[in-house]
Amino acid sequence: MARLRNFSRRLFITLNIITVILFLLACANSFLPPGKWWLLSLLGLIFPLLLLMLVLFFIIGLFISHYRPWSVLSLGALLVGWTNIHSFFAMHPGKGFTLAKPPGALRIMTWNVRSFDVFITAKRGASGHRIKMMNFIDSLHPDVLCLQEFFESYHPNDTPNISYIEQQLHFPYHVFSHDYGRYDGKWAAGVIIFSRYPIVDSMTIHYSKPDRVPATESLLAADIQLGDDTLRVFTTHLQSVLFRSKDYHDIEIIKNVDDSILMASKSIAKKLGYAFKHRGDQAEEVRVRLDRSPYPGIICGDFNDVPNSYTYFTIRRDWKDAFLQKGFGIGRTFVHISPTLRIDYILTDPQFDILQCRKFSVPWSDHNPVVADVKLTP
Repeated sequence: MARLRNFSRRLFITLNIITVILFLLACANSFLPPGKWWLLSLLGLIFPLLLLMLVLFFIIGLFISHYRPWSVLSLGALLVGWTNIHSFFAMHPGKGFTLAKPPGALRIMTWNVRSFDVFITAKRGASGHRIKMMNFIDSLHPDVLCLQEFFESYHPNDTPNISYIEQQLHFPYHVFSHDYGRYDGKWAAGVIIFSRYPIVDSMTIHYSKPDRVPATESLLAADIQLGDDTLRVFTTHLQSVLFRSKDYHDIEIIKNVDDSILMASKSIAKKLGYAFKHRGDQAEEVRVRLDRSPYPGIICGDFNDVPNSYTYFTIRRDWKDAFLQKGFGIGRTFVHISPTLRIDYILTDPQFDILQCRKFSVPWSDHNPVVADVKLTP
């Protein structure tokens, strides 16, 4: 019995120490460039699991006397990683969201619409969710609408999305990045900003692509005239992991510890490492543009990275994260793989007050939309 007790104690201490080390390395991921430290970025993806394990070790240490000294180690790691914990979990329970905008508020909405599900439903022979998505956007009455993976058809038999949103949803102003398209000009795709207020200037910044990086959309900026003030709104879609159906199947293999786990893990890790590196470079480009803005800024979009990542911390810096300011919980925005993936954001210049924010769970895209009401302080 004593031998078993000693073994259990040694196992507890060993696992506790390993968890603390991995947790701190995952926290370091937020400031170490993934071009050199991409393995730490992989640890960042399991940050929620490491956090949960650390909390459990701390609680066990509190209630079992001979483990109690080790609870101090867990507590110390939690305190060191508090900034990462706070970026991962919003701590404002009971903050509801009202459809009626507060006085003086500007409502921002961001959503990766996955081409309005056009290509996915075409494969199934289904009619698609386009109208449902349009109606949902209309029901929230945003003043500024930022969409990623936006799809515009120029085929005479199709209804153009831009004119539909302008006329039916009453957004008279827009700028579109035109990042991708068919060789014959029948369709185009990219990021787009719609506004109910005048867009007085705009720019499209294409990311550096030394090796023709695919699955990246531009950084798009629109200067919006709001009364006597001018705001600069940015939207972007950073480097995708380029997962295909087989990759999602491989992830299930890894979860189920299948015999082919090694090959599946290599394939997934290679794609993740590629994406981490390019997103890190893109995040640095974004931050430069935010710092150069002559106007109070807002950036929103699909960053394709979690809140404890180098990408997120580089872009955010001292700006406000709308969900952290007014939300509660993890705020998952990507519907596949894990319930911990918040990768879509609305960030504002410190000059803005965040009045309310909500992530909506809807079934029509692989991303959930985020909506926030903000107000520029005098």
